[in-house]
Amino acid sequence: MLQIEKLTLCTMDWQPDEQGLQQVLQLLKDSQSPNTATQRVVQDKLKQLNQYPDFNNYLIFVLTRLKSEDEPTRSLSGLILKNNVKAHYQSFPQPVAEFIKQECLNNIGDGSSLIRATIGILITTIASKGELQMWPELLPQLCNLLNSEDYNTCEGAFGALQKICEDSSELLDSDALNRPLNIMIPKFLQFFKHCSPKIRSHAIACVNQFIMDRAQALMDNIDTFIEHLFALAVDEDPEVRKNVCRALVMLLEVRIDRLIPHMHSIIQYMLQRTQDNDENVALEACEFWLTLAEQPICKEVLSSHLVQLIPILVNGMKYSEIDIILLKGDVEEDEAIPDSEQDIKPRFHKSRTVTLQHEEERPQDDEDGEDEDDDDDTLSDWNLRKCSAAALDVLANVFRDELLPHLLPLLKGLLFHPEWVIKESGILVLGAIAEGCMQGMVPYLPELIPHLIQCLSDKKALVRSIACWTLSRYAHWVVSQPPDMHLKPLMTELLKRILDSNKRVQEAACSAFATLEEEACTELVPYLSFILDTLVFAFGKYQHKNLLILYDAIGTLADSVGHHLNQPEYIQKLMPPLIQKWNELKDEDKDLFPLLECLSSVATALQSGFLPYCEPVYQRCVTLVQKTLAQAMMYNQQPDQYEAPDKDFMIVALDLLSGLAEGLGCHVEQLVARSNIMTLLFQCMQDTMPEVRQSSFALLGDLTKACFLHVKPCIAEFMPILGTNLNPEFISVCNNATWAIGEICMQMGAEMQPYVQMVLNNLVEIINRPNTPKTLLENTAITIGRLGYVCPQEVAPMLQQFIRPWCTSLRNIRDNEEKDSAFRGICMMIGVNPGGVVQDFIFFCDAVASWVSPKDDLRDMFYKILHGFKDQVGEENWQQFSEQFPPLLKERLAAFYGV
Repeated sequence: MLQIEKLTLCTMDWQPDEQGLQQVLQLLKDSQSPNTATQRVVQDKLKQLNQYPDFNNYLIFVLTRLKSEDEPTRSLSGLILKNNVKAHYQSFPQPVAEFIKQECLNNIGDGSSLIRATIGILITTIASKGELQMWPELLPQLCNLLNSEDYNTCEGAFGALQKICEDSSELLDSDALNRPLNIMIPKFLQFFKHCSPKIRSHAIACVNQFIMDRAQALMDNIDTFIEHLFALAVDEDPEVRKNVCRALVMLLEVRIDRLIPHMHSIIQYMLQRTQDNDENVALEACEFWLTLAEQPICKEVLSSHLVQLIPILVNGMKYSEIDIILLKGDVEEDEAIPDSEQDIKPRFHKSRTVTLQHEEERPQDDEDGEDEDDDDDTLSDWNLRKCSAAALDVLANVFRDELLPHLLPLLKGLLFHPEWVIKESGILVLGAIAEGCMQGMVPYLPELIPHLIQCLSDKKALVRSIACWTLSRYAHWVVSQPPDMHLKPLMTELLKRILDSNKRVQEAACSAFATLEEEACTELVPYLSFILDTLVFAFGKYQHKNLLILYDAIGTLADSVGHHLNQPEYIQKLMPPLIQKWNELKDEDKDLFPLLECLSSVATALQSGFLPYCEPVYQRCVTLVQKTLAQAMMYNQQPDQYEAPDKDFMIVALDLLSGLAEGLGCHVEQLVARSNIMTLLFQCMQDTMPEVRQSSFALLGDLTKACFLHVKPCIAEFMPILGTNLNPEFISVCNNATWAIGEICMQMGAEMQPYVQMVLNNLVEIINRPNTPKTLLENTAITIGRLGYVCPQEVAPMLQQFIRPWCTSLRNIRDNEEKDSAFRGICMMIGVNPGGVVQDFIFFCDAVASWVSPKDDLRDMFYKILHGFKDQVGEENWQQFSEQFPPLLKERLAAFYGV
């Protein structure tokens, strides 16, 4: 075995034992074998050897001195050492650590670039182990080595410095190290003019690490830096050009003031670089347009260049030859080929948040801007096509219809082009501008939409899939037209595409159909039978990845048509395949997430129609929660024995239970009675993970509405937990807790009195906080109103502290039950404490006027308060007061309440 005695000697004299060295070399050879059994032996052997402190000396020796070995073996020795440093550098004996550090610095100029790079990685790993402070000679020595006449030494030192700058940029700019950047940055800038492109490139990359954090040493040299960058603008080396572009993009974000004087020439430069022959350079340059679009000066500086820029971006939106090969663009039919598991992205469940309906509400298009071109998933790496499309999208949002004169002439040529690649890019362009240029596009849509619908049956799969995406971007307009014009033909064709023989097209069609469902809502009711036949048929046809998207399309359909789905014929079609999948999946299978989400929507839509299926679904959800809690408990007690549970299972199960409670209403009572869900809920409400608490409070609110008799016995235990969760740092948790408290008020009535003080102060604080999200403000206002409705004596004294934000947050909510109970509460509190509203009475008037048709007794309450106030102040003062009203408010109050 390895000899340990040698450690006592001075490190420089350390020499390996020949037998030990052979063992280590054999290990390195074995570890390059593809055989898994050999790999297992290697891992065990490594564990064994790591017991010997000077094993690491052998590893560094092979890396730096054993020139007789081949480079991959030497490099591997260095990488194993790097992993050891990462895992237990703190326990290396001092002489071993010193020997390694010394060897690294002495050999950073190795003749092989692979060995230099490996030593560089090793150095930065040691440095990031808190050793920058403990290795004071490291930075001065590396900076010194930059001056070496020997290219390898200079390049090796720069490579190491670049890695240190990447890993420790904040530390380098701190007092902890005596601000080495004051020396390093001017030093790096000198090398921008070096004769070797590799070294010029390192130098820019090093400085680039400090732009985003605005390191002081760089800000002091900012003009020199920018000058040097301009000097390198036409460098012949692509890597250098790429780093120059990257620097300019970052400077645009942090020091635009310094670029403005040169903006015209920078834009000209970036126009050239976006067309660079090297795609990596073009991609970095293309980022410039994305960043510029976010700057307030974008319009002013870019307007005159659009005529050049737009054709360049459009040209970048074509698939490259390599894209087409990677996307198997020539494979038309692949539906029978099973998916490889690594193609399937992990799904993240978005926990339930309770929101209120607004006036003129449209579905929120959060999804819109996220992924410019949803059909390139396999190339999920960012590429020039995606970046160009994203840039066109954001610029369309900045310039709106001013973009169209530059685009329309190009579009015609693209959309009807005989070559499919060009035609495909035209369809992508049309989708990218949909959001920003919608107004200006409207006149052309009656002609374009039928053309796009025709493209859905193109013979190229990639054309069919992009047509799905682009049509989904215009779904809002399609739905605004008479259904027979475009909605019906679009739906018919999209449903055919859902059954396409190409998996990518199936996926794009399913996603597009989900968007169409959100826009069309109940417009789809007449076609439900036809839609369900297609979606159910797809169940038997789809491979794994698309099945998950199909669940989403079914869930969205249920959300969109609601109770219209509750017809025996529809239930008969839809439920058997869903329940069959449900029975096939094991409790540990992540495919349960999308299926549970889908069932939650279906249960809410079917209401009593879901009753025949609810028992097994309910039981399984309770089991999932119980299993996860048990596993979490075991993990907390013995983290080394047990794995941490995936709490998403519990979150999704809680959300489906919410869906069941909401859909089944009072019918859920027997299920709750026969289970321990209230005990489990008590634990979930105190979970450390915010998303678990968020979903627990949503379920608590839904159970409160559906079967309060099971919730009531727990109120004394639950209320303090709800009170402590009124913490706006966790917006969604706070929101759902607030909503649940409001629902509990309505059930408890006057018995709420002992709990008012637990929650009232927090609620008043939240409603007065600046920058509180709208949803949370609205739910807080509703709950304060409901508390006042059931306990006016307790809440009314605080009226003056919340009346103004209360009125402003509820004026935009639709008339509904929640708004009704909250306004009754406010009226009762004004009855108890009329002085509390006096100073902000105009806000109360405005909030009252926001009602379209209050119930008669609520209208009487408003009438009494308004007239009471008017009589109190007298006619003359009322006239003066009502002069401040906007004309519309004046009219409404006069018409409805005669004041």
